[in-house]
Amino acid sequence: MLLKLTQGIRYRVTTLALDEAGMSTVEYAIGTIAAAAFGAILYGVVTGDSIVGALTNIINRALNTRV
Repeated sequence: MLLKLTQGIRYRVTTLALDEAGMSTVEYAIGTIAAAAFGAILYGVVTGDSIVGALTNIINRALNTRV
């Protein structure tokens, strides 16, 4: 009886460990979180003072260039 119970538990653990159902959902979730984090970092960089100042300087030089 104990041997059969142990084999049943071993079978269940192996099945749960090797079951790939839902893996695509987890992969999509991780990809979405990574994309959101990248977007937040990119937004922080682009709206930072140094980038805004550099872009403003480039635009001002382009508008004030004599032709």
